[in-house]
Amino acid sequence: MAPVPNLPKDPDDDLETYVGLEQQQAEEQARARGWSTVRSLPPGAIITMEYLAGRLNFEVQDGTVNKSWKG
Repeated sequence: MAPVPNLPKDPDDDLETYVGLEQQQAEEQARARGWSTVRSLPPGAIITMEYLAGRLNFEVQDGTVNKSWKG
């Protein structure tokens, strides 16, 4: 059997702190706090639903984060 890879872990972070921030500021803050992947999406974007450890998603409208979630 193949060894289990070392998957990235989600940082211990309060996701609500990103809501209301400008997109660039939120992305920089997320990377500084250890998120390996940061994805910004427009409201209603069609995305895949697979969970990716270490990824933080932002819903961004008019340059401001409205929602954030893991995976």
